[in-house]
Amino acid sequence: MARTLPPLLPRLTRLLRGLGARIRQARLRRAYAAETVAQRAGISRSTLLRVERGDGAVALGIYARVLQALGLESDFDSVATDDALGRKLQDAELGVRARAPRRPRKSSP
Repeated sequence: MARTLPPLLPRLTRLLRGLGARIRQARLRRAYAAETVAQRAGISRSTLLRVERGDGAVALGIYARVLQALGLESDFDSVATDDALGRKLQDAELGVRARAPRRPRKSSP
């Protein structure tokens, strides 16, 4: 039975549509037919068209395959490289560390 996913937030939907449009534009600039890119990526033409529409239900690995077929796989490496918020949160945790409380000593008889 297929699992139903909750809908994507509007901002994420817009980002994926933009990514899909840029992928389509890259394919057209290279004058590649959709069938050619789909074959190189090892996917169906209909899946490629879903990628180019920015469909959020398409697996991330499929996007990576399409980028590789277009020679843009190095762009995939730049995702989440500048994680300023993550670094701030990590730095905030560094100063919070504290020693464990002392254990009471057992008295000897």
